Amino acid sequence: MAESRVVYGCMGLGGSWDREPWTAADVDRARAAVEAALESGITVFDHADIYRHGKAEAVFGELLARDPGLRERITLQTKCGIRLPEEDGIGWYDLRGGSIVQRVEESLARLRTDHLDVLLLHRPDPLADPEDVAEALTSLHRQGLVREFGVSNMSAPQIARLQKPLDLPLVANQLEMSLHRRDWLESEVQVNTAAGAGLGFPVGTVEYCVGNGVRLQAWGPLARGRFTENPETDADRTAAALVRLLADRHGTTPETIVLWWLQRHPAGIVPVIGTSRPERIRACRDAAEEQPALTHEEWYRLWVAARGVPLP
Repeated sequence: MAESRVVYGCMGLGGSWDREPWTAADVDRARAAVEAALESGITVFDHADIYRHGKAEAVFGELLARDPGLRERITLQTKCGIRLPEEDGIGWYDLRGGSIVQRVEESLARLRTDHLDVLLLHRPDPLADPEDVAEALTSLHRQGLVREFGVSNMSAPQIARLQKPLDLPLVANQLEMSLHRRDWLESEVQVNTAAGAGLGFPVGTVEYCVGNGVRLQAWGPLARGRFTENPETDADRTAAALVRLLADRHGTTPETIVLWWLQRHPAGIVPVIGTSRPERIRACRDAAEEQPALTHEEWYRLWVAARGVPLP
C-alpha cells in the first residue's frame, strides 16, 4: 500500500444521494476537489461502491478517462460490503464471496480502470464465511484486479478471523477517529475505571493493528468542522480556541492542527479527509506534507480541552 500522510475521501463527489444521473457540473466539482488534493500532496483516493449510489466512482472514472496519465500518479482504493436500501427494502451487509467479486467488477467499470490498488471490506457481515471471503479475495488478486486488501469499521477479533484463512495480508483498517470521536483513545487510559465500562470501542484494536502491520485510516478526522468552523458545545469552543492558538504558533491552519493531533499518535494514523471544498482541502496541505509539529504537552492540552473534563 502506498505511503501517504493523508488520504482524500471521495464520498462528497458525484452529486446527490439518489439515482439521478451525474452531471457535467458534478464532474467540474470533482475535478476541482481532486486538483486541490493533488496540489496539496495527496495521492491516495478513497471510494466506496455505495457513495452517491455509485456516482462518486463514476464521476472519478470520468476524470480518469479525460486524463489518462492521472491513474499512474495516484493510489485508488474502494470499499464494498454494504447494500443500500432498495424501494420497499432494507439496507444490509453482504460479504459473500460472489458478491465481493461482482461489486469489484462493477467498481472497476465505473472507475474505468483495470485494477484497484486497495479494496476494503466496508462493514462486518455477521453471516460472512471467512473461507468464502478468502477465496474471493485470492481470486481477485490472482487475476490482477486488486493488489491489496483491508477492512473498515472492524475490531481486532474480526480482522483476525478474516485473516486466518487468507494468505494475503490485510493492510488497512478504516475507523472513525478524530479529536471529537476519541473512544479509540479513551479506551487506552480508562481501563479499570467506571467510565471505561461505558466505552463502545473494542479494547486492543489499535494495538492489534499496529502489531500486525494493519495501517489505521481515520475517517471523519475533521469532525465536520467542530474545532475549526462549527463548534457545538462549550468543550468544542474551548478546543477550537486552542486549535486557533496552536495554528498561529506553528504557522499553519486549524485544519492541519486537528489532523496533526491524530498523526502525532505513534500508531501512524492516516486521516481520510472528506470535504469537497477546494479551499478546505488545501488547508490540510501541511498535514499531508510535513511531520506533525505538536509537542507532547500541546497534544495533551488538545485532548483535555476536547474532553471537557480532566484525564482520569
